Amino acid sequence: MPSEEQAGGPSAGPVDPRRDRLTAAQRDARADVLAQATSAAATGPGDAGTLPAVLGGSVVAVLLVDRRDGTVTFANRAAIALAGDIGLPVGLDAWAAAAGLTDASGGALDGADAPLSRITRGLPVDGEPVRLPGVHPAAGADPELLSITGLPLDRDPAPPGADQHAHRDLSLVVLLPLDGGGPAGAPVARDTDEELRRLQEQAIQATEVCFTIADARRPDNPLVWVNPAFTAVTGYPADRAIGFNCRFLQGPDTDPDAVTAVREAVAAGRQETVTLLNYRADGSTFWNQLTLTPIFDGAGELASFVGVQHDVSTQVRLEHQREAALQAERQARQTAETARRRLQLMSEASATLTGTLDVDDLMQRIAELCVPTLADSVFIARLGSDDVVTSTVLRHRDGLDDELSRLGRRVTGRPLTPHSPAADSLRSGGATVVPDVSAADARARYPDSAVHQLIDQLAIGSLVALPLQARDATLGVLVLTSARTGAFDRDAVELLSDLAGRAGLALDNARLYQGQRSVAEALQRALLPTLPDLPDVQAAARYESASAAAAVGGDFYDLLPLPDGSIGISIGDVAGHDVDAAATMGQLRGLLRASAHDATRPDPADVLARVDELMDVLSVPGLATLTHVHAHRPTGGKDRWRLEVANAGHPPLVLRHPDGTVHLLDDVHGLILGVDATTTRASATVWAPRGSTLVAYTDGLIERHDQYLDQGIDRLLATLTAQPDDADPADLCDVLMRLADTPSDDVAVICVRLH
Repeated sequence: MPSEEQAGGPSAGPVDPRRDRLTAAQRDARADVLAQATSAAATGPGDAGTLPAVLGGSVVAVLLVDRRDGTVTFANRAAIALAGDIGLPVGLDAWAAAAGLTDASGGALDGADAPLSRITRGLPVDGEPVRLPGVHPAAGADPELLSITGLPLDRDPAPPGADQHAHRDLSLVVLLPLDGGGPAGAPVARDTDEELRRLQEQAIQATEVCFTIADARRPDNPLVWVNPAFTAVTGYPADRAIGFNCRFLQGPDTDPDAVTAVREAVAAGRQETVTLLNYRADGSTFWNQLTLTPIFDGAGELASFVGVQHDVSTQVRLEHQREAALQAERQARQTAETARRRLQLMSEASATLTGTLDVDDLMQRIAELCVPTLADSVFIARLGSDDVVTSTVLRHRDGLDDELSRLGRRVTGRPLTPHSPAADSLRSGGATVVPDVSAADARARYPDSAVHQLIDQLAIGSLVALPLQARDATLGVLVLTSARTGAFDRDAVELLSDLAGRAGLALDNARLYQGQRSVAEALQRALLPTLPDLPDVQAAARYESASAAAAVGGDFYDLLPLPDGSIGISIGDVAGHDVDAAATMGQLRGLLRASAHDATRPDPADVLARVDELMDVLSVPGLATLTHVHAHRPTGGKDRWRLEVANAGHPPLVLRHPDGTVHLLDDVHGLILGVDATTTRASATVWAPRGSTLVAYTDGLIERHDQYLDQGIDRLLATLTAQPDDADPADLCDVLMRLADTPSDDVAVICVRLH
């Protein structure tokens, strides 16, 4: 039990010269802790950041109370910060007032039955809720909730030579943060019995914390007091714990780094919080979060250490179940680590292999997965008819580019060597393992002496060959080698077989995609027109599909001469961006061209109405937006083009004047195509000076997930304005396409300069 000098009261007796003293470094460390705590609380307990900074980092606030006069004689860093700059010793009531503590209902902590009063009378307080203001009420925040626990300490004889009347009756006071206090800004429910009952239960749960006191003046810092919760958690009764250093809780799997942190904190006389694996009396383990707090007497001597311990096994098991098992048993750690690596590799392999649909890139990715993680070298061969090697990818952990290039040249264009491990794996459909490549029977598989020489140069000790198969087709073979003999055991082969299966499926998907892409690209080229050479017109267009599965979509553009001598300019977008959308787009473009050449429909609004009517009659699926323009050349000595514009739900066109200024043609709009074929449509007339450029685009150019559509249009207009006055249509198209770096929709742009 701490003596009067330890308590640090105002009437502390003379310092015993035989008592161990702190070193200069320990005194400096203590001074730093107190200075930092005072600085952290300089803004007072009403500061919004004080409580999280104090209790969030220090876990608990600890006080020692001299019950003879009710004064706080010691406070750890968290307790100092809670009460601000108040000096010690100070009355417990004064300390609580400085911290702003109230009872659970928000009232004052007074009366004989109040927890502070019971503590000063030497009665235990087994976890009661109190409130601590978080910020000024005007800020609209809740008070923070704390649990207060008071533990009367038995008298502890003073050390030999000390004044036997200098010790005092002390109580240990601990404040723990509780979870939550209601929604921010909600008033404290002073009269709600249910809330007070909930807070009481929560505070009592906080007393399920172990408390210990160790005497820092005695050799090896033995425990001199433990509370009942310590026995309940550890299984050690007080008579088996008192008198011993608390290292008896440690065991073979206790983390040495955590033990070192505790040892250094004890040596330096500073507070420390660690989480470490401890052992109960019955040998079972539990995860212990320990906060060790030094207690100094009035002369600045290190007198005791208060330990506050939480059993956090449940949290550790939930968050680090694998790590806890590894700490508990070496063999379990090795097994779990192997399983973890396999799961991690397969997860990485799945992400890597599904990240591309290019066959050549995919083969390089497979090689990167294998070397150096799984093997010293890898050989991947794609096979054509009759198992002829059509292409190879080779990689070695040490480079060896010349040797690998020679091997690749020797096998490409030839069938696999009969009875070679690669050929055997194709015939069996499974893995073929050669544990010792230097053995005579292994060498006999390769009659070519040049291959033997390459094997020696590559330092191959063992190898495994696996077929790359998918959908009943063999696409290639995967050969991995190691410099060690017998490197590919059953577990390794099982892992590699799983990887080969995923790689084969990915290769087949890439092969099918490339075939589909070739067809799609041919379809897209057929559907999108080659812009014609028309008098007085300079035009350029760009298209990009957003689909990862096909290079086609529903966006289209068109430029064509019309029977009345005008020029038709169109931009459209069919809902969807895949092959189906492209097919609908092809039909729609054909209907548009036919309707535009109908001399009885000279107005673009009539053209759109006819297209909508034909879509309904011919049951063309889907919905589409479309803008159609008839551009009439200047006549009668005028220097302006006459543009007749009709719009079916499409983003507005932009007219860029010869001086670089831009004008948004948003005066005309109408219902999208495919909804109501009977809707009435209208067109608007716009006059464009010679040298103007009409810019038409689809919504993929201006749509982004992080901005509104109006913002996208503003970016488009700003980009067009920033270009040189003489920028030609091709330059404008290139600049605009960069606005859609990663389009989430198909993008089409057409720019037409009207000379």
